[in-house]
Amino acid sequence: MYRFSFILIFVVGLLISCQSPHKASVATSHLTDYVDPFVGTDGPGNTYPGAVVPFGMVQLSPDNGLPGWDRIAGYFWPDSTIAGFSHKHLTGTGAGDLYDILIMPYNSRFTDDLWKDQDEYRPYSKFSHERESASPGYYSVDLLSSGIKAELTATKRVGMHRYTFPKDSASKILIDLGYALNWDAPTSTYLKVQNDTTITGYRYSTGWAPDQREHFTISFSKPIAHIQLYDGLDAVDGHEVKATKTKAEITFATSKDEQVMIKVALSSHSIDGAENNLLAECPGWDFDKMVHVAQRTWERILSTVQIEGTKEQKTIFYTNLYHCFLTPSLHSDTDGWYKGADGNYHLAKGYNKYETFSLWDTYRTAHPLYTILVPEKVKDMVASFQSHFNETGLLPVWSFAGNETNMMIGYHSVPVIVDAFFKGIPMDTLQVYKACVETAKSDAWSLPDYKKYGYVPMDDESEGHWSVSKTLEYAYDDWCIAQFAKALNKDRDYIYFKKRADNWKNLFDEETKFFRPKNKKGEFLKQFDPKEYTEYFCESNAWHYFWHVQHDIPGLIDLTGKEAFTAKLDSMFTFENDENDELPIFSTGMIGQYAHGNEPSHHVAYLYNDLGQAYKTQEMVRKIITSQYSTKPDGYCGNEDCGQMSAWMVMSSLGVYPVNPANGVYSLTSPWFKSATINLSNGKQFVISTENQSEGNVYIQQMYLNGEELNDYTLTHPQIMNGGELHFVLGNQPKK
Repeated sequence: MYRFSFILIFVVGLLISCQSPHKASVATSHLTDYVDPFVGTDGPGNTYPGAVVPFGMVQLSPDNGLPGWDRIAGYFWPDSTIAGFSHKHLTGTGAGDLYDILIMPYNSRFTDDLWKDQDEYRPYSKFSHERESASPGYYSVDLLSSGIKAELTATKRVGMHRYTFPKDSASKILIDLGYALNWDAPTSTYLKVQNDTTITGYRYSTGWAPDQREHFTISFSKPIAHIQLYDGLDAVDGHEVKATKTKAEITFATSKDEQVMIKVALSSHSIDGAENNLLAECPGWDFDKMVHVAQRTWERILSTVQIEGTKEQKTIFYTNLYHCFLTPSLHSDTDGWYKGADGNYHLAKGYNKYETFSLWDTYRTAHPLYTILVPEKVKDMVASFQSHFNETGLLPVWSFAGNETNMMIGYHSVPVIVDAFFKGIPMDTLQVYKACVETAKSDAWSLPDYKKYGYVPMDDESEGHWSVSKTLEYAYDDWCIAQFAKALNKDRDYIYFKKRADNWKNLFDEETKFFRPKNKKGEFLKQFDPKEYTEYFCESNAWHYFWHVQHDIPGLIDLTGKEAFTAKLDSMFTFENDENDELPIFSTGMIGQYAHGNEPSHHVAYLYNDLGQAYKTQEMVRKIITSQYSTKPDGYCGNEDCGQMSAWMVMSSLGVYPVNPANGVYSLTSPWFKSATINLSNGKQFVISTENQSEGNVYIQQMYLNGEELNDYTLTHPQIMNGGELHFVLGNQPKK
């Protein structure tokens, strides 16, 4: 619920929002009212519902306290317990990490049956979705086991808690640095009581990211009456404790409805950095004002796109747009210091350092979307890539918390950089170009054999699994570098990388018309079923990766034969799996062999535009939108993946999509809304309007750009950024 400046309206709105886990049915005047942070918390979405600002360092959210795939983000809709509120969460991934610095309020109502894990000494509370609420920048829940109301909000680097206690002589707050879930494990934690309102310390941990460091300062609005520190389960005397797992239990008396507030500032660099972040972003104790500022910030960034459609359409659209802006996450302090991927501390000069780059996912749609809506953030993201290269000698693959995880494949910082370069995003061009070239020429990952053979052999000794997928992903990145080199008149590099960009052809099998694993002798894998999920394809099969030549779709059509290519594309959406086929966990959102729940399929529906059958793109994109997204907690068919699943929805519903995410050309389809206005950072507006919009009218009859008829189903980035109007006339019959 968006907080208005008038306090009366704020209070009424807050009371209404607490009656339901979803947005209250009130007159809507703000875009934040259409955002439901609970979408994605059920099913495979793996999102969290807590308080965060756009691209914020802090993600303050409830944790159910239970491990498992469904609880990767700390919270799972079907659960009924809360173990506390931690300050760091990944959104929509399959990686169980973070959950740093858990805080939990409780009191004398606590009973032993709520201690789920005696070895960890941790209270849990029951809760109900009927008494839980979330909106951008705000989260609230009633802890039923204690009668305490918990409210959360955040700035970029600070999380703020407000707890409303019942009358009790033994109200408590637990700070638990030993708390860990899934892949996460503390390695060293430290707590120090500085005075009766301040605790400082750090939590160092390992997990998916091997060297995580979170320093913090915690301030209390109520003086600490009594505090007990713990080393594991053992009480420790004094005001300081350092161990693998530490805790602090604070006890005080509260009167009826007394509110106690807590501020937690983070820093990857130092305790001093956390204290500076607190002073810079949250010096006071006005919780309601902090909520208002957070939601005003969300309102501004959501207002970059204003759509006209039904309430359901707006809820789906703005919830997805909201998820696009949760990552990448801020990593540097207000003074610029941060922990680098080399384990040392560095100063970001002239930019904000960002982390949490799920690039195998997000290079496809999320990053091109950022170039339209928040190009100033893209500038900092590219600078963040460069700093990662300076620290490690390689561009990031999947980085977060000042670490390289090397999860997934490809060097997909490259298409993000090249796309930004051609779209005029400011960067240190020659240094960034150097980073691209040296990364691609390195001996990291499976690149030695890729450079030697022109493909990654299935018997690659260094890292042979996913060999076909790696070949195709590397070839695409090489094409991007070739275009970069050509623009900078680096002729030798252009020739070299242009040749490497054709490496995808080396695994094309004329017999099966699929990309097929090949060994170092040049022999294809003998037993080959393109529908089978094998170690040669990354979270996919040969059907999914057949289309992964985004830089040369015409070449793929020519090599396959147009008729065979067209038949195969039709089969992609109609060739169903057998009842006995065992699908892996990442194959979700299935339409034939098309898997919308996983990223390699995301551009495939748009390929009909290259075949002169654009009406099929319009049919299939609309089918995916209406069948794979909803307003329910399980509103995503797969992992949301740090904004990629949402960005596909946002761009496809607008009718524009980057099949090749680095060439600045968007493939067109029929918009899902009556109209949309993109408010560009240069002060111009780009309007997308429709005529005869309805559920059945999915087919484009005519298109007009600024009054001139369009006959090509493409639009360029400059055409959008120059402002104007793209108008669609729709009908219920295909225009073949």
